[in-house]
Amino acid sequence: MAERKILVTGAASGIGAAACRALAAPGVAIAVHTRANREGAERTAAAVRERGGEAVLLLADLAEPEAPARLVEQAAEALGGGLDVLVSNAGFADRTPVERLADADFARSQDAIAWAFLRLARAARPYLAAGCDPRLIAVSSFVAHVFRSDTPTFPASAAAKAAVEALVKALAIEWAPEVTVNAVVPGYTRKDPGAHAALSAAQWEATLARIPLRRLGTPQDVAHAIAFLASPGAGYVTGQLLHVDGGIVI
Repeated sequence: MAERKILVTGAASGIGAAACRALAAPGVAIAVHTRANREGAERTAAAVRERGGEAVLLLADLAEPEAPARLVEQAAEALGGGLDVLVSNAGFADRTPVERLADADFARSQDAIAWAFLRLARAARPYLAAGCDPRLIAVSSFVAHVFRSDTPTFPASAAAKAAVEALVKALAIEWAPEVTVNAVVPGYTRKDPGAHAALSAAQWEATLARIPLRRLGTPQDVAHAIAFLASPGAGYVTGQLLHVDGGIVI
């Protein structure tokens, strides 16, 4: 039986897939979640196994109200009846300006990001409380912090991610001392080759002048931060927002 049982949502590509690779090791079992990208999730699962870990693939649309709790139950059962770490990463970017943002589109961001995180957390709470060095980790975004006239804004995404960060702070207090709750806040991060990008290539390059480290982040950069927060060594870290953004000027 695995010594560490982990559920990572949105793990078919990007940060979620990189997190699975960073967390994979002998004695680790990971439930690899995707909404619909089975092929990508299979690649992630294969990478976990190549690193000596165990992997199972689970599909769910987390925007559906009942799906998060069902996913947690399925993951806990598939991993042997428990859960030690939940990484809530699934989401998407929406650049629609507020004046053109339909109610349904705003609600879609809230459902897939903020509500999904809350529902996942509620369902995972009893499993995590009974787990070993239990961790709840959310993946937020710089879009909840950067609001400038010379930078594209993501109103619906920003509102949803800000809600996630507020929930992280609240849950860190409510769940202490049994479970630590933290978030990583990626900055501008490169997508996997061929993946849909929220910004154009020219817009990506224009951001470099505002990043002190003079490069875009990678999914691996964020995954290393997730791996730290998921580790036993992060046992005295809770309620924190760990920015992984190259020192971007806000």
